[in-house]
Amino acid sequence: MGNAFSICFTNTAVSTAKTLIFINPGTTRPIRIIELGMSQSGSTTSAIQRVQAVRQVSAFPTLTSFTPRALTNDATSVIIGGTAGAAGTCGIADVATGAEGAGAKTVLWEDDWNVVNGSWRWVGGPKGIVLPASSSSGFGLYIPATAGGGSITYSAYLHFEEVD
Repeated sequence: MGNAFSICFTNTAVSTAKTLIFINPGTTRPIRIIELGMSQSGSTTSAIQRVQAVRQVSAFPTLTSFTPRALTNDATSVIIGGTAGAAGTCGIADVATGAEGAGAKTVLWEDDWNVVNGSWRWVGGPKGIVLPASSSSGFGLYIPATAGGGSITYSAYLHFEEVD
């Protein structure tokens, strides 16, 4: 079992369709998506939020660089922060100026939750989703629209493991 890491999108207002978290495996090690989650703060209006787990190829979203945080030990990830979705990098939504990129998004699955009823969470179990080393696609947590069509303050996370 490899070391586990977290990527966090924290308490940020979002008003359009957006990839909240994106990770692209590097050339040396596969990664396994273990868990995804999101919540909102600031809205007391009942509204349904759609969320999608997606794979995206080529023209990736514009991101804000995020350095993965170790969940086990004081390990350093082979994935580094990046702004362009390149291989071996990860990042969080650039809500001010970020574009979604022209690459096609393949929806792996879609779910929804009511924003006033807690949070949304997906747990991958022991196998999770494995992204092979040197993959041509990255993985994202994407919202196709904001709940109710307005600005909502979201937090989200993606936990991953580096596969030995």
